[in-house]
Amino acid sequence: MKNFILPIEKLVASFSRLPGVGRKTAVRYAYYIINSKEADVRAFAQSMVEAKETVHYCRICGNFTDKDVCDVCKRGDKSVVCVVAEPKDILALEKVSDYVGTFHVLHGLLNPLDNVTPKDIRIKELLERISVDGVHEVIMATNPTVEGEATAIYIGNLLKPLGVKVTRIAQGVSLGTDIEFVDEVTLTRALEDRREI
Repeated sequence: MKNFILPIEKLVASFSRLPGVGRKTAVRYAYYIINSKEADVRAFAQSMVEAKETVHYCRICGNFTDKDVCDVCKRGDKSVVCVVAEPKDILALEKVSDYVGTFHVLHGLLNPLDNVTPKDIRIKELLERISVDGVHEVIMATNPTVEGEATAIYIGNLLKPLGVKVTRIAQGVSLGTDIEFVDEVTLTRALEDRREI
């Protein structure tokens, strides 16, 4: 396949690095940018730079925020913590209007094949929250995959001796499904029908 001129090729290569974007989609994005008004392209680029410079992890839960503490941590019931793998999972679970607790983002799941150990995800921070915030229930809402189940069981075994109730979202969420793609009704039922680990 013949290459584009260098500036377009560099733009295509940049878009191709985005998750889920193949070469054809990257070419389409590059052409769209080139055909857009210069002011729109500059505004788009500036929004990316601003997001990168201002967005960071909440010091309590690990969710994305532009403040020291995210809004969920400020308003939520600190005695109930829902543990998720990634910040995108919080967006899905926040659709469930009945949930009034807080969240804790692990930023990954245990995976010995990829050398992801308990030290590599935010388990230590979760244990600190339990002692400081008086947490009485931890809901494990990791994806129903081998890694998600292993992480939930591992954390459950750490928390049980501390007298904390540890529950797992119900299997209304199909095995192998990512939380972010589950509909609101299924998530509501999964939270309501959670079981103790």
